[in-house]
Amino acid sequence: MKKTIFVVDDNATNLAVAEQALEEQYLVITLSSATKMFTALEKITPDLILLDISMPEVSGFDAIKRLKANGHANIPVIFLTGLTDVETEATGIELGAVDFIVKPFSAPVLLNRIKNHLHIDELIHERTDLLRKRSEQLVLLQNSIVSTLADVVENRDSDTGGHIERTSVYVEIFIKAMLEYGLYADEIQSWNLESVASSARLHDLGKISIPDSILNKPDKLTEDEFNIIKTHAAAGERIIDNMISRSGDGDFLRNAKFIAGYHHEYWDGSGYPYGIKGKDIPLQGQIMAIIDVYDALTSARPYKKAFTNDESLEIIKKESGSHFDPQLVDLLFSVNGKLQLAKSRLK
Repeated sequence: MKKTIFVVDDNATNLAVAEQALEEQYLVITLSSATKMFTALEKITPDLILLDISMPEVSGFDAIKRLKANGHANIPVIFLTGLTDVETEATGIELGAVDFIVKPFSAPVLLNRIKNHLHIDELIHERTDLLRKRSEQLVLLQNSIVSTLADVVENRDSDTGGHIERTSVYVEIFIKAMLEYGLYADEIQSWNLESVASSARLHDLGKISIPDSILNKPDKLTEDEFNIIKTHAAAGERIIDNMISRSGDGDFLRNAKFIAGYHHEYWDGSGYPYGIKGKDIPLQGQIMAIIDVYDALTSARPYKKAFTNDESLEIIKKESGSHFDPQLVDLLFSVNGKLQLAKSRLK
């Protein structure tokens, strides 16, 4: 199929020369003004636009500004001009033109320049598509590795069946609600939601370092044993730090580090492993903290029955300002219906 080229020029001779030079290889649509070009764009998206600069009513410079602002930014534009000064060329490039062709132009020059740009554009699209596919493959690989690590952790801890999957889903719901309500919007608007939710699956990664005899002890833990359990937060952070040192500090691992290392810190500073408080606690860790506790309360364990949803919310409410950020507690109440629905679907 022939590629489509718009030729936009108020000079009939230039239109005729361009059409004659290009019509064998391309579908050429000649337009005598920028106004007519925008009308044509409502029905046709060309592969390239040859655009005269000096036209009455709407100049080429004004036209390219509208193109870039109105959803046509990806169409390459080559300016046709009789002006050869540096200032004109600099302005055109700044506005987004890919090239200039000086008038009067010859058919061979016009044809060769267009071939070059369309070939470059095809290469860019091919490379972009290839990069997209590779990126998708890397995401699939990352998710597969995360799932495997999460399964290893969960299979060692016999008390927490389904906890990792539920908390990951809850975190995604929670962050979407934060965006909706504008809570900590300046910080989270740059987050990749999928990355943060997926990294939540590694929040208990450090439990790999806890002996089975303690991790799966059916009786109440001694103080020393509980202190060993508490080391899992710092251990998880260290493991992820080692990953970062080998592969680089990407969003996924950075989020995973904050979640693993800080989801047992308390708003009032009485948590672990670092005893930091308030907004010194990374927000990812604060979110994971409230989600982690909510799921633990509403889930049955060998040593306890599940609290009802209302009982769980009441317990968390009492710890607002001590264990949890009060704003996050309020948000938990706002999204509670969505969390319950998600839990019912995950069963």
